[in-house]
Amino acid sequence: MKRSLFGRIWPNVTAIILFIGFVFPVYWMFATALKPTGDIISEDPVWFPTDATFEHFKTAVDAPNFWSLVGNSVTVTVCAVLLSLVIGLASAFALARMRFKGRRGFIIGFMLAQMAPWEVMVIAIYMIVRDADMLNSLVPLTLFYMVMILPFTLLTLRGFVAAVPRELEESAMVDGCSRMQAFRKVILPLLAPGLMSTSLFGFITAWNEFPLVLVLNKEADAQTLPVWLRGFRSVYGDDWGAIMAASSLFAIPILILFVFLQRKAVSGLTDGAVKG
Repeated sequence: MKRSLFGRIWPNVTAIILFIGFVFPVYWMFATALKPTGDIISEDPVWFPTDATFEHFKTAVDAPNFWSLVGNSVTVTVCAVLLSLVIGLASAFALARMRFKGRRGFIIGFMLAQMAPWEVMVIAIYMIVRDADMLNSLVPLTLFYMVMILPFTLLTLRGFVAAVPRELEESAMVDGCSRMQAFRKVILPLLAPGLMSTSLFGFITAWNEFPLVLVLNKEADAQTLPVWLRGFRSVYGDDWGAIMAASSLFAIPILILFVFLQRKAVSGLTDGAVKG
C-alpha cells in the first residue's frame, strides 16, 4: 500500500515542480512588464503587480519600426508555414501511398536535412542571396524558413496519411470521386490534427528565427521582431519594464496560437507517430 501510494504521488510532485520551473519565468516576464518602475527596482521582490500599469507596453509599441516589423514577421512566418504545408502534404501523400524508386533514400535525405544545423549554412545562404541581389528582401527569408520547417512537416504528415486506411479512399473513388476529390473530401479532413501540430511547430520555428534574418536583412525596416528585440535591449538599457513588455509582446502570438491548438497539436504528434 505504501509503495502504491508513493508511486501515485511522486509523478504528480515531479510534474508540479517541472510546471513551476517552466511557467514561472513566463509569469515573471509578464508580471514585470505590468509593474511600475519602483516595484521593479525594489530590493524586496514584488511577486504580484498590485498597481498594474501599461506604460511599459506603450514604450515598446512606440519604439521605431515596431509595427512594420510585426508585419514582416507575420508575413514571413505565415507564408513559410503555408508553403511548407502545401508542399509537405503533397510529398507526404506521395511517400505514403505510392511506391517508386529511390523512395527510401528520399526519406533518409529529409531526415538528415532535419538534423542539419542551419547556423553553419548561414554564410553559404548569404552568398546565394547576395549573388541573386535579394538582400533586405522578405522573399529569401520566406523560402529558407519554408525549407527549414519542411522536413518535420513532411515526416509528420506522412505518418498521418499512412494511418488513413486505403479503403476509405478507394470507396470514394468507386462512388465516382476522382483521386483529387477523394483526397480533398475524405483524407484531408482526417489530417486536421497533423496539420495543426506541424503548423504550430513551423510557426514557432519561423517566428523565433534570428541568425538568418540578422545576416540577410541589414536594413531596419526589412528585419523581423527577434532582431528588433535585441536592438530594443541595446537602446533602452536597464529599463527592465520596457524590455519585459517588448519580450511579452513578442511571446503573445505564440502563446495565443498554442492555447488554441495545443490539444490538437499534442494528439497530432502522438497519432502521427503510430504508423508510417
